[in-house]
Amino acid sequence: MSVNLTSEQVWEVLEKQLFAVLGMVNAKNEARTIGMVYVARDHKIYMVTGIDTWKARYVKENPYVSLTVPIDKRIWIMPWVKIPAATITFSGQATAHTLDEVDDGILIALLRGLENDPEMREKSCVIAVEPTGDFIT
Repeated sequence: MSVNLTSEQVWEVLEKQLFAVLGMVNAKNEARTIGMVYVARDHKIYMVTGIDTWKARYVKENPYVSLTVPIDKRIWIMPWVKIPAATITFSGQATAHTLDEVDDGILIALLRGLENDPEMREKSCVIAVEPTGDFIT
């Protein structure tokens, strides 16, 4: 059975989740993925990482990424039964930002108390992903 979801319905689900798999390509054209904690705000996905990590470097070299968000599914009368997660996936364009360039509310949600740590601020960056094209659910 096919369900037609609006973009706003998809964003409502994305805003309730916190984990995604970010797909990118390195300088050698090799595909790489990494699991990341995120927050969704203003129709963008935000993730924090080290400023010198390969994730930040790959995004700066090639901003075209994919993002897949797993959505747990359960049978309410039999919650112990495991069934495959649903997913929301999309292509997007990623940009890396210093922590000073990002809204304080996003930093608080991402860093949960570490947003004012000087060492954290110096060594971290935020990757913002703006979807392009359609969501696949």
